[in-house]
Amino acid sequence: MNRKKKINQILKKKLKKQNAKLHKSNKPKYISKAEREKMELEQETEQSESGSEASSSQE
Repeated sequence: MNRKKKINQILKKKLKKQNAKLHKSNKPKYISKAEREKMELEQETEQSESGSEASSSQE
């Protein structure tokens, strides 16, 4: 009985892991603090560049 129980536990565990891999979570990927700062700086530079281009094209 113990051997059967142990085998069943192992098989159930494998099935559970496979199902978990199939169903991806909706949780967003973690972005480190340094990466967030880099992204913010890039956005600021893009906005300032696009803003300066728009003002120079109007003149």
